[in-house]
Amino acid sequence: MIIDSHAHLVPQDLLTAIRADAKHFPSVRLIEDGGSLAFGFAGAKPTRPVSKPLSDMAARTAWMDKQGIDRQVVGGWVDMFGYELPAGEGEAWSGLINTALLAAKTTGRFVPLATVPMQDGNRAAAVLKAAVAAGFPGVMIGTLPRGIGSVLDAPDLDPFWAAADGLGAVVHIHPSFDAGDVRVNAFGLQNAVGRISDAIVAVARLLYSGHVTRYANAKFVVSMGAAGLPFVLGRMKRNQQITPGISDPVDSLGRLYTDTILHDPRVLRFVITMMGADRIMLGSDMPFPIGDAEPMKIVADAGVTAEQAASINGGLAARLFRLG
Repeated sequence: MIIDSHAHLVPQDLLTAIRADAKHFPSVRLIEDGGSLAFGFAGAKPTRPVSKPLSDMAARTAWMDKQGIDRQVVGGWVDMFGYELPAGEGEAWSGLINTALLAAKTTGRFVPLATVPMQDGNRAAAVLKAAVAAGFPGVMIGTLPRGIGSVLDAPDLDPFWAAADGLGAVVHIHPSFDAGDVRVNAFGLQNAVGRISDAIVAVARLLYSGHVTRYANAKFVVSMGAAGLPFVLGRMKRNQQITPGISDPVDSLGRLYTDTILHDPRVLRFVITMMGADRIMLGSDMPFPIGDAEPMKIVADAGVTAEQAASINGGLAARLFRLG
């Protein structure tokens, strides 16, 4: 079974439900523009509009058929996770998203990851427990639970991490669109390096804080070759040796899972050397332009063994996401 482990989906049914239930979300402003829909959460600046490819399930499955992909693991769209919302409203918003994502599972092609209200650790834990009970293998979360400058290792988020650990849930940590570094607002740098710089800081904190070892039963997924962490592992280890009280990043990196969205087989070979082929899964980041439109090609071009290719192209994902 060939499995794309990293993609995004906003089912059309979700957009319909959002419009129908708008009165239940007073802190969500719907911005309609020529048939597209964007959001303003609790007075924050508007999101980007939901692009048509995010909702076009027919086109997505046609692409999967062309690429020989049997199943696709889909999170929602990080822009619309609604972490800016008041906690109770955020919990209800996550529930609305999860209902639509779970319905997409009935197609037999999509494996959804839940959304949780990361602005509140206790509520995030409760929603995650309900989601796993409903059939989700885990969750996709953004790097910024409370906006620019916030961190995933905040102590009041411990209930969420404890729940993920207790459930053995997948936690896919996904970069945010705007991490607050204005230097990337030119040359397309948000896509080229901004996502990496955002994720590398967020996840490096989890490595040094000990979260990855403390909650070792959770399955930490960090996309794009673990967001550059293999490249800086030597520096991180040296920093651990000269900085009292922080955890060993080498041990923690070895517990992460990642994907192949690297666009260069030489880089994929390096990540395999640093992390092992048994920690890497096929990924596309569909439907975004920075993603990999032919994700199996980089695996073939990396010169891996047949056994490694089988694991990367679906074997590991089948085990991690509990697919029969």
